[in-house]
Amino acid sequence: MNKIAVIGAGTMGNGIAHVFAQNGYRVNLIDISQESLNKGIATISKNLDRLLAKEKITETVKENTLGNITTFTQLEIGVKEADLVVEAATEDLEVKLNIFRELDTICDANTILATNTSSISITQIAAVTKRPEKVIGMHFMNPVPIMKLVEIIRGYNTSDSVTEQIMALSKALGKTPTEVNDYPGFVANRILMPMLNEAIETLYNGVAGVEEIDTVMKLGMAHPMGPLQLADFIGLDVCLSILNVMYDGFKNPKYAPCPLLVNMVTAGKLGVKTGEGFYDYSESKKAEKVSKQFV
Repeated sequence: MNKIAVIGAGTMGNGIAHVFAQNGYRVNLIDISQESLNKGIATISKNLDRLLAKEKITETVKENTLGNITTFTQLEIGVKEADLVVEAATEDLEVKLNIFRELDTICDANTILATNTSSISITQIAAVTKRPEKVIGMHFMNPVPIMKLVEIIRGYNTSDSVTEQIMALSKALGKTPTEVNDYPGFVANRILMPMLNEAIETLYNGVAGVEEIDTVMKLGMAHPMGPLQLADFIGLDVCLSILNVMYDGFKNPKYAPCPLLVNMVTAGKLGVKTGEGFYDYSESKKAEKVSKQFV
C-alpha cells in the first residue's frame, strides 16, 4: 500500500495524514472545505516545526512530508487510486454510513476501507458496503504523531488478510497496533469513558472541585493529565457521543452520561475547541497566566 487517502482534515485526520506522509506514503487529504484543508496543513506544518526544533527531524524530512500530501475537496477524485482509505470524519453514525456507501461505489474493488471511529460498530459500517471483509477500524490516539497505540478493530466479517495488512502497516508507521473485537467503545473507550464520566459525576455531586479531582488522579494515580482536563482535550461532545454509543449498545445504566456533561455540551462548552469546558482556555485567561509569570 503506497497511496493513502484520509477523509477529514480535523484534529485526527491531519494527524493521520502527517504520520503517513512522514513515513514516505503519498497521502490525499480530503475535506469538503478548503478552509479546513488549509488549517489542517498549517497544523501539520506547525507540528513538524516542533519536531524540527527538538532535532527529531531534519528540514528535508519536513519538506518531504509536506510534499507527500495533496489536498482535495472532491471525494471521488481524492480516493480514486487509493490503496487504503482512512475515514476520520465526525463521530456521527449517519455521516460515516453515508461516506462508506459512497466509497464503496467509487473505490477500486481491492481498496481497503478503514475508519478512525472511537466507538461506532465496524460491523454496522461495513454492512452498508459490498466489501465487508475489507472494512476495518484503525483507531489512532490523539495527538497522532506522538501516541504509539493504534487500536485495530475487526468487524464481524473483516478478513484475516486485511487485518494482517493493517497490523503490518501500523508497525511500518512506528506504531504499536493492538487487535480488539467489535463491541461498543472497543477497549480504549470502554475503560476510559466510564472513568471520565465518573469524574464528572464526582464534580456534579459536589464531592470536590475540578482542580481537586484532577490533582487526586494525577498525584495519587500517576495519570499525566487529570480526567476533567482530558475530557476537555478530547472534546466534551465527543465524550458524550461515545458514552451514548455504549449506553445504546449495552443498555447498561453505568454508561449513561452524567447530566452535567449533557448540559455543558448543550450549552456549547465543549472544552479546548470552544475555549471553555471544565477549564477556561480563552485568550483572556491565557493572557492572565502570562502576566502572572512576570509578577
